Amino acid sequence: MLADVGGSAVDTLVRQIRQYIHDHRLAVGDALPSERELGERFDAARNTVREAIRILKAYGVIEVRPKVGAVIVDRHMDAVLDLFSFQIGLSRETFLDIQGFRRLIEVGAVDTIFAGLSEEGLATLEAINASILSAGSVKQAAQSDFDFHCTMLGFTGNKTLVGVYRTMQPMITRLMETGKATDGLEGTFETHSAILDALARRDRLAFQYLMDRHLDHGLKYIDGSLM
Repeated sequence: MLADVGGSAVDTLVRQIRQYIHDHRLAVGDALPSERELGERFDAARNTVREAIRILKAYGVIEVRPKVGAVIVDRHMDAVLDLFSFQIGLSRETFLDIQGFRRLIEVGAVDTIFAGLSEEGLATLEAINASILSAGSVKQAAQSDFDFHCTMLGFTGNKTLVGVYRTMQPMITRLMETGKATDGLEGTFETHSAILDALARRDRLAFQYLMDRHLDHGLKYIDGSLM
């Protein structure tokens, strides 16, 4: 039985299940056949099926729900985020790399953000920004801060971009927590308000200038200096 759950047997079954999902056009929320049915369909031992299900769950392809079984989900980027959170450390070099990437995305995507932004979208950003001041903890305020930036990028309509951005959440929110514990919540709220004003006016230069300064500000929490 142990030989049956070796890498090749499990890997083969993982590929077969993913092909099954594709061929049957299963979507998020649809259930896979039971473990017994998968074993019979693909002539696989029970342990092999369970290991394949475990791997697909780790990939963010499925989750196992009580009384339902394996259900298709879309947690690919969550799985990457978990790995990223486990490995990353907070250093000046890492900060500069992360903020440099954020600058390319958040400052560089200005025209695409403008194109996808609606009055409803602005209202959503304003509500998220207001929640920073009413947050019950620094951690909650940092989460609202991250949600503000991630929601703004969502107006680009590019799901891959947003997914990649979310993989940096552990590093970004850790820095945001440090800033709010040091400087309080008002500074972030006011900076976001100025960015929102630039968004509302579709003022490209003002948006880029404000966002660039906003991203630079966090460096002082790394080495005590402002850029």
